[in-house]
Amino acid sequence: MRRQALLWTSVFCAVIALPTQVSAQPSRRGGLWGDWLVKSEFNGRKMTSILSFSRDQEGNRTGQWISLWGLSELKDIKYEEGKLSFTRTRQNREGQTVTSGFNGTIEEGKLSGLVSSDQREYAVEGKRAPRMPRAVGTWKMAAQREDREFTSTLTVKMDKEGALGATWKSERGQPRISDVQYSRGKLTLAMESTNPERQWKADFEGTIQGNDLTGAIKSERGEMEIKGIRAGAAMMGTWDLEITSERGTRKQRLRVNPDMTAMYGAAPIEKVTLKDDQVNFKIVLTFGERKFEMTFAGKIEESKLVGEMTTSMGNMKIAGTRRPFRSRRRSTM
Repeated sequence: MRRQALLWTSVFCAVIALPTQVSAQPSRRGGLWGDWLVKSEFNGRKMTSILSFSRDQEGNRTGQWISLWGLSELKDIKYEEGKLSFTRTRQNREGQTVTSGFNGTIEEGKLSGLVSSDQREYAVEGKRAPRMPRAVGTWKMAAQREDREFTSTLTVKMDKEGALGATWKSERGQPRISDVQYSRGKLTLAMESTNPERQWKADFEGTIQGNDLTGAIKSERGEMEIKGIRAGAAMMGTWDLEITSERGTRKQRLRVNPDMTAMYGAAPIEKVTLKDDQVNFKIVLTFGERKFEMTFAGKIEESKLVGEMTTSMGNMKIAGTRRPFRSRRRSTM
């Protein structure tokens, strides 16, 4: 058991070496709301965690400290004039309850401060996690003309600098896509034929509501209405997980992005695969010359995620529910 605990510690510390899969534009939100990617170091080991802040239905501030080990709730959250404090209670590897306090600041989009407990004190610093626009992802498009239906696939991506790009594939070919823009639910792009024998240009403008995309392709030949449905919509969003193993039960968070990359706790996932109701993903952690893999296989059953995580140190049962989507509100807290 001690050997396993030491290996888990090495795995946990290795998360810092992995690039986050949330390739998105920096958030323009101010104040406290949202996720913060934070780094800390003690005993010569570096670790990455997530501090997540929101409000409950009564409007009270809520927070979570999220790591590869699991999720713990934050209490007594205070934020005023850039000064932040809270307390955190968690269970350590020996099953003991540890309470610590944080005091720090948020200045110019950066969070920093000290975590203190009876056992130790260490510094924490980080920045707000970027958010991925809802236009990013794969859309199954369909258009009706007279008695025929035309289908295609629109894939919107974002590079590391935050610029959008897209591909649009159909049975008739793949036009060149340029000038992809998304703002306040509106997606626009320009299309141009790549067939030298059949030249044409067109513009697309659509509106995204939830997981539906409705719009029209306009050209000198006229206008054609077209509708799209997001691929993988049943998995996208934030899942609250309950992890059960021989070590006990703990809470965790899975956040699936529009492009189906994800974060399991503070560990990045390159791709979540959803086929029918079957869900699969893999987490690969590297420490030194060694790799550690965690593989999940499960399904969506009555709007719940159930399955098993397989590792070299044993398996874990996972059950999760997805949080309801909330409209974004501007606030400086």
